[in-house]
Amino acid sequence: MLFGVPDLKKTLTAMAVLVAFCVAFSSCGGSSSNTGHRSGLKFRAFVFNPLFPGGVGPAQFLNIIDATQDLLSLDAISLGGTTPPTPGFMVLFPNKRFTLVLSGKTISLLNNATEAVSGPSGGTGLITLPDVTQSIAVGADNLTGYAAVPNASVGAPAPGAIEVLDFSSLGIVAALPVAGAQYVVASHNGNRVLAFGSAPDTVTAISPSLIGTINDPRTPVTNPPGCSPTPGSVNSCPFDHPVWAIFTSDDSTAYIFNAGPELGGTAASITALDMTGTAPAVLWTLGVPSATYGLLSGNTLYVAGSMPLPTPTSNTCTGSTTATLATKCGQLSVIDLPSKTVASSAIITDGYHSRMEMGANGQLFIGSQTCTTINAQTPGNTSNPPEIRGCLSIFNTANSAVVVPPQQGDVNGIAPITGRIVVYVCQGGGLQIYDTTTDKLQVTQVTIIGQADDVKLVD
Repeated sequence: MLFGVPDLKKTLTAMAVLVAFCVAFSSCGGSSSNTGHRSGLKFRAFVFNPLFPGGVGPAQFLNIIDATQDLLSLDAISLGGTTPPTPGFMVLFPNKRFTLVLSGKTISLLNNATEAVSGPSGGTGLITLPDVTQSIAVGADNLTGYAAVPNASVGAPAPGAIEVLDFSSLGIVAALPVAGAQYVVASHNGNRVLAFGSAPDTVTAISPSLIGTINDPRTPVTNPPGCSPTPGSVNSCPFDHPVWAIFTSDDSTAYIFNAGPELGGTAASITALDMTGTAPAVLWTLGVPSATYGLLSGNTLYVAGSMPLPTPTSNTCTGSTTATLATKCGQLSVIDLPSKTVASSAIITDGYHSRMEMGANGQLFIGSQTCTTINAQTPGNTSNPPEIRGCLSIFNTANSAVVVPPQQGDVNGIAPITGRIVVYVCQGGGLQIYDTTTDKLQVTQVTIIGQADDVKLVD
């Protein structure tokens, strides 16, 4: 829920406790330690909180959590920036020295060492985009960023651009027209960037080394004329509303996620692109039920999405191992890459899937937004508790079992805690801590006063 405050009684109680602590310590901060961090913590998670209670109203802060003990620090980092506060997301730099926080059109750069807003070369640490974005990638040099801004005006026939960011100068150094640019993904080595816009048959490959030269850094990769919309057929179309990509660890291959019917197309699929040449080349295309997001683990590609209902009375939850009143569900496809086949599949919650992380014990956490939310009594089973269902699914990669925790709301952040059996999840405006041995909330929880919009482990 947008800007919702779950469990108001608990929140007010926690606020009273926080105020008492702040009075006792004179200020919410000032921890002493030899870590160099203001909070004094060595193993931290940041939670983006755009509704932190302030003196004259809510303000944008990052809450700091001791990820060793699941304790909320008395220190919180003020971001300033957008007024009024707006929801957003975070991006951790590859070297983990900075965390990018996006709210509205404002980017705040947080120095993870000093826990203060500042650019790599100092300055305000703020960059203003021409319009809102839902996707930003940080390059391997940790000095360059790419923001997909769908409504950017660049003088092209259609609005949309990849805004190239210079974190040293805290400015925009180039705007590369990509109609309706929605998502952007950078390779690990920084040599390629893939952009996805409103064109249903095109992926735009960008060569960062050509930005600022007389050569166009963009290479559109499109469907061949007369291709078949059926994946796996002769001359099948490689693209059908592409929205995402995952690069292999050596960046030689990029797997493109084609949403297909979920965004008004014909067929969902995964297309493998050879990225070793001057221009990307299609290797193969494999049909799947749906595809908007995923995770690559060794030779296995996990793909999540939600196929639309064929008819108003259809039920895409048929076959679910989790009993549910829902009639619309999502799908998880487990692809074995060496054989180029779907090895297994599972029914998960629906919605637009855009979060996926592997927790301890092979537990795959999958999050979506705008899913089917249920809090109702199953007909004929009035003696049982009502079904509570939201946008989080947990898939056991060992036995393919699926757990849908009884929590409601969109999932906007997932952070497995390295070396531990817990996973932090931002869902429905709150922070929840799951135990991967039970797939349930652990006893120790952290109450965020305001709204938990995203979470990142930064150490």
